[in-house]
Amino acid sequence: MTLMPAPHAEHEATAGTLFIVSAPSGAGKTTLVRQLMEHDPAIRHSVSYTTRQPRPAERDGHDYHFIDIQTFLAMRERGDFLEWAEVHGNFYGTSKSWLLAEMRAGRDTLLEIDWQGAQQVRALMPDAVSIFIAPPSIPELERRLRTRGQDSEEVIQRRVAAALGEMRHVDEFDFVIINNDLQEALTDLAAAVRASRLSFAHQRVRHPDVFRYLSSS
Repeated sequence: MTLMPAPHAEHEATAGTLFIVSAPSGAGKTTLVRQLMEHDPAIRHSVSYTTRQPRPAERDGHDYHFIDIQTFLAMRERGDFLEWAEVHGNFYGTSKSWLLAEMRAGRDTLLEIDWQGAQQVRALMPDAVSIFIAPPSIPELERRLRTRGQDSEEVIQRRVAAALGEMRHVDEFDFVIINNDLQEALTDLAAAVRASRLSFAHQRVRHPDVFRYLSSS
């Protein structure tokens, strides 16, 4: 895997919060994020660009922006991506201009990305809130991957090995949610989002008049 940050962008305070959600394949991240956004419409989902082919039921502009490699490389050269990655021969990238515009407008944005991408984005946007979704155990993760019925045995073993590597970086994240029970994990995810919104740093940017009054009293 190759992953590179976009050219350095000057850090700025924004009223919107960037939430980064990472997880090993099979941990339930996609389901949790989808249900979170159904319950919290204030969060916008950052749709990544990719050169891979759509999977069944995936929609262009909803799951990913599906583009050809020439278009992707041209966007990369223009500095359009906050970060980009090459995974198993396919390219993935996060739109920098869209993300910053949403946050400047005060809208919270959620980015689903692996731990390496999270590491790169945090370096550029240190105020981002990072959340890791972990399975209750590796055997349970393997069981879930088999139950999906989408992958060969070789791919399952590769995903399990990758999950072990990803979970070694769990201490780099602000919040860790263990997805043993889906409803409980969803409650925890919503609680992490709410707690982040109430932090001093975010409240000061969202409500400058309140803090201006407090500082002058």
